[in-house]
Amino acid sequence: MHKAIRIFSMVFLVAVTACAGTSAHSRVATQVGPEALSTATPIFARELPNVAGKSLLAVEVVYPPGGGSPSHRHPPSAFIYAYVVSGEIVSAVDDEKPRVYRAGESFYEAPGAHHRVSRNASRTKSAKLLAVFVKNTGKDELVLPDPK
Repeated sequence: MHKAIRIFSMVFLVAVTACAGTSAHSRVATQVGPEALSTATPIFARELPNVAGKSLLAVEVVYPPGGGSPSHRHPPSAFIYAYVVSGEIVSAVDDEKPRVYRAGESFYEAPGAHHRVSRNASRTKSAKLLAVFVKNTGKDELVLPDPK
């Protein structure tokens, strides 16, 4: 099973990278601390022709050294597959204990899950994550920050 996921991850990453030039790019920076940011850049978006009302969206998330994202949720209609492209990322969804995911590893977030921890494991090297959303078409708000 793990081998199948790894093969899917590699094939999907190659497909998204090949198609990245065909979609508009817009970066969104997220402030985490006084200096630490994460940057999210949509790199691929397509409606699913065989699933009415659903779209596929791939987002590159770059964490600088010490960077991260505030705890958040995604819409209850969105399923997220996350693949660590480079570096190491600490993640915890719902009641999971925080875990370090290394380049080549992946995890998922079920619709409406609470992403409590999402940060770079390193204070000296950048990390990159590919987040793939299966979401409702036309619904643009993808990250729902926790109330302060």
